[in-house]
Amino acid sequence: MDKFTIVIPVYNEAKNLAILIPKIYRELKNIKFELIIIDDNSKDGTYEILKKFKRKNFRYIIRKKERDLSRSCIDGFKKARTKNIIVMDGDLQHKPSDIKKILHTFFENNPDFVVGTRNLFKNKKHNLNFFRLYASRILILIVNFLLGVKTSDPMSGFFMFKKEVFTKSQKKLIKKGYKILLDLIYIKNQKVKVIDVDINFDSRIKGKSKMSLKILFNLVSMILKKFISKIIF
Repeated sequence: MDKFTIVIPVYNEAKNLAILIPKIYRELKNIKFELIIIDDNSKDGTYEILKKFKRKNFRYIIRKKERDLSRSCIDGFKKARTKNIIVMDGDLQHKPSDIKKILHTFFENNPDFVVGTRNLFKNKKHNLNFFRLYASRILILIVNFLLGVKTSDPMSGFFMFKKEVFTKSQKKLIKKGYKILLDLIYIKNQKVKVIDVDINFDSRIKGKSKMSLKILFNLVSMILKKFISKIIF
């Protein structure tokens, strides 16, 4: 198994990170990896939490630019020292115990992406509130209709991919918004192999969800931009 990088974009997740980071190290004991946290200049003491962790394979970035999840991820991709990257959320909704499942599928099958899917149309234990569940379902249907089906969960924030996909196509990315996976897998004239793996999606325990009508609008705008790019020669 090659060494890989875990990139986690965060904003105001201090309480969750204090739990998440030790969990990741426990789960990945004896596995070679590096962990990069990209903090969008949080106001809840996240920096104080991050500087407590003293490991050679742990780094963090404090962004002072405009707050944006996709741009945070991209900053992490550029800093990654490995050729394979895992992206996950910092709110404990993505379980560190699922990382090994994603790793196994990735290294066994050599795809471009392995997507941790929430199976939102079948799984009754999705742990999403009414607004997020139906917003996600509608967005997935729109993506499938306009852009084609590449994964059952293009809205997922938990996935592994080859860094070269980003390196070769970064000039074609929208590079803005809250769903970097959607941006990466739907690039004009690019074919990628995607494998889905079901994950255990937990409820948020601490902090507040970032989902809002503004973010929903921005996601629809991204999908439409991708569609327009697709049909214009």
